[in-house]
This record gives sequence, structure tokens and C-alpha cells, in this order.
Amino acid sequence: MMRRPSVLIALCASLAFAAVAHAEPLPQRWVSAGGALSEWIAALGGQARLVGVDTTSQHPESLKALPSVGYQRQLSAEGILSLRPDVLVGTEEMGPPPVLAQVKQAGVRVELFSSKADLAAVDENLKHLGTLLGAERQAGILASEYRQRVAALQAAIAQAKTQQKAPGVLLLVGHGGGKPMIAGQDTAGAWLVEQAGGHNLAEHAGYKNVSVESLAGLDPEVLVVSDRALIGEAAVQAMLKENPGLSATRAARDGRIVVLDPTLLVGGLGPRLPEALQSLARAFYPKGNVSLQP
Repeated sequence: MMRRPSVLIALCASLAFAAVAHAEPLPQRWVSAGGALSEWIAALGGQARLVGVDTTSQHPESLKALPSVGYQRQLSAEGILSLRPDVLVGTEEMGPPPVLAQVKQAGVRVELFSSKADLAAVDENLKHLGTLLGAERQAGILASEYRQRVAALQAAIAQAKTQQKAPGVLLLVGHGGGKPMIAGQDTAGAWLVEQAGGHNLAEHAGYKNVSVESLAGLDPEVLVVSDRALIGEAAVQAMLKENPGLSATRAARDGRIVVLDPTLLVGGLGPRLPEALQSLARAFYPKGNVSLQP
């Protein structure tokens, strides 16, 4: 019985500390080194706080007007610090480590997020961002809606698979049509292909250069082209011109070549993922009723 006052005092002190911690001002000047994170910040109403972004932050279009701090893996401490940020956000892909250490030493808060191609990672990232932005409720709503849309698409794909076998797919990442890298196992590219209902034909791990002869031998039914320098039909034509052996594949002969925005392959899963999956799934199952709507 004699210990109760001390317990109450400790509890009150703990609650007071929590209240003070919660009352700490939210960071107002943000630098984001990750395209998906930048998109989520904008979706949560925090775009006005961004004072700089990396080169993978291409959406929404208005982000391109902000100062660039370089590519997420090759950041410059001087460029970041010149923007006087309160916080630097990025995924575990962000670096190099000495730059992050220098930024921290300068008093800038560094917050890391997951780049995993995983819906659970989206939930965690949104929760984390919601806390930093003071938009916890909106983050919860976005996470719930996101899962519902992807679940509806998965159900539609499952139905389409009852009418058609999953097509063999290869995802090619190129630059101006040059020799492409193929998205192998345990990559964001492979995850996208599989979530959209395709069968990734590449059995190697990671992204790897493969000869055009090997590509022709795999004979994919669908090619997904993601070019870092070109967009749309220009990316497709450059890939075929620079790699003429691709024309021998079923995908090229049947005109089943799909273009994918390369920013979807780095920095985790962003707000545009459901639409991207829907576009891929419709290319994989042209006769199916594949939709994000239940």
C-alpha cells in the first residue's frame, strides 16, 4: 500500500513526458530522396513542406520544379544541407552512408522507410509518414483504400486465370534502347509481373544483362519495357532497333509489348502502383474483365 504514491507519481511523469514528446513541433522543411515517398507525402497533403527531392521523384509533375539533391543512392551532403531541411526521408536504398552521417551530424533528422515490394511495407511507411506529417487519420484511410483496390484487382486476375493460362513475361530495363537488364527473382520488377498475374520467365536473381539470343530462346508472350531515358512508343522502338533479336519473340510478333514507368521500380511501392498493376494485368489478360473496382 505504501508504494502506491510512488507508482502514481511515476505514471504521471510518464504521461507528462509523452505529452511533451507529442507536442514537439513537426518538421516543416522536408527533403525526400525517394519517388514513392515523395508521392505519398503529396497524397497526404504535405507537398508544401518539400524543399528538395531526388531524381526519382517525378510525380506529381509539380515536384520537378523543386531543387534536386541527385539520385537517391548518390546524394550530396552539401546539396541537402544547402536547403536547410528539418528532415531527410528516404528508404534503405538511400546513401551513401558517409553522406547520411554528415547530414545527421549537421542536426538534420534522417528518417528511413522500407523499399520492399510488399503491401505490409506500404502500411508501415504510410503510418510513419502520417506521424511525421500529423496526418495519421488520412494515412490510415489511404492505406485501407490502397489495400481494397489491390484486393479487387487480385480477385479479377484470379477469375481471368480460370479462362487463360498465366502468360510468360520478361521485364526489360534499358537506357535509350541499349542492352537491357532483365528483372530476375527477388526484384521489384518480378513482384510487379507476378502481382499482375504474369509468369516471370527469368530465373536468375536480381537484375542481369542477358544476351538477346537467350531472350529469344525464352520466347516471352509479353514483354514489359521500362526505359530510363525514353517513354512510350519511343522506348519500344529503340529497344527493338538496338536489340533486333527481340523481334523474333512471340511478344514482338503479336504486338504484346507494354511500357512501364521506371520510377515504379525504385524506392518502394507508391500511390500509382494499383493503376500500374491494372495496366499490366489488362495486357496479360486482354479478354478478362480486370479492374480495380470490386
